[in-house]
Formats: sequence, C-alpha cells, structure tokens
Amino acid sequence: MREEILADVHAVARRGADVIADAAREAVTARGRFLLAISGGTTPWLMLRHLADLHVQWSAVELFQTDERIAPAGHIERNLTHLTHALLDRVPEPPAAVHAMPVEMPDYADAARRYADSIRAVAGDPPVFDLVHLGLGEDGHTASLVPNDPVLDEAATAVAVTGEYGGRRRMTLTYPVLAHARRILWVVTGAGKAPMLNRLRAGDQTIPAGRVRSDRALLLADRAAGHLSQP
Repeated sequence: MREEILADVHAVARRGADVIADAAREAVTARGRFLLAISGGTTPWLMLRHLADLHVQWSAVELFQTDERIAPAGHIERNLTHLTHALLDRVPEPPAAVHAMPVEMPDYADAARRYADSIRAVAGDPPVFDLVHLGLGEDGHTASLVPNDPVLDEAATAVAVTGEYGGRRRMTLTYPVLAHARRILWVVTGAGKAPMLNRLRAGDQTIPAGRVRSDRALLLADRAAGHLSQP
C-alpha cells in the first residue's frame, strides 16, 4: 500500500479529489467510462465538494455506493443525502448514472440481491470498479464491514446486509468486490484513527479493514492519523 501523509483534513480532501479526478480521466481514456464507488464520512464529503470543482467528464461516470444505512429517503444519516449535497447538486452535468443502494425496500435481502445484479450488469461478473474509496473507523471497520458481523465471511455475493450497527442495519459491498477493484483509495483523518491505521498498515486481518487487499491501494492520511508508530 502506498501512503501519502498530508498536513491536515483539508489537504487530504483536496488530494483525494485530485486522485479521483485523475483516475476518472485515465479510465475514460482507456475504457470510455469510470466506475466509482464512494463511502461516507465527514472528510469524504469535503473531498467530494472539491471533486465537484475539478474537470471530470461526468457523462462517462457511473457512481455507486460502498455502503448505506437503512433509513428513509433524505434522512441525515443516509450517505446518499450527503453525497447529493456534496457532489451531485454541484457538478456541471449529471453523471451517466447514480446507482443508489435500494435501502428503502422492505425486503433487505432482496434489495441486496438487486443491487448486486445492478453492479454485475454494469461492472461485469466478477465486478470490477475502477476506483473504490474507503474510510476507516476507530473500531477498524470499513464500508459497513463491521467487527463480528457474519457479513465479513460473505463470499457468495457482491452485496450484503449487516446486523444492527450504530443503531441501524446497513447494506455494504463485500470483500470479493473490493478485491477486484483496479484501485482502492483510503482516506483516513483524525488522531482517533491512528491506532487502527497502524494495524491496517500491518495487514492485521483481525480488523475488518485489514482484510482488504493492499497491493492496489493508496492511503491518504493527515498527520494526526498517520504519524503513530505503535498501536
């Protein structure tokens, strides 16, 4: 895993936006489209605001979610709500498609199957995203691959639904999908993330984030998260 340690949250957000925009241009040139999966979080929303100001051929971008809380449309806890405000309402042209996780469906298992089908229809089988953006929780989770959830061992599908975590069940991409991504972009900020970031660097597979393949990954971290030598 390559690393860049930057001064602060704002520098990480700007650099993350640049990385995504560069990846978009490369993918569109090589394959005619850019398949992007985005996670939630305070720094990512800032990153997406910067991305909205950069030159990207949005008509060639298909946007997916790495995970989503099961909550009503427009709810403040929904990643899609923030994704809309930070990026979709600000770009000069709409993306080719926005594939929102269908968490409003009453049958969560069926909703996960449908989202997996939509991913395969666009990204192939096994699906290959051009870039998957991930964050890191203070408990070592990433996307909604959370500690001790049976979803961590899911190998048969691209999308699964977790048990309750942080007050809500969630829908998430699974490890098999992450493993096939052309690039993984980790965005990690804040001193509270430093212990888990150290374990991620070490490839510690006892935390969920440590089970994501690292050979195609770029880590962007601020000094607060990135400069701890021991967990």
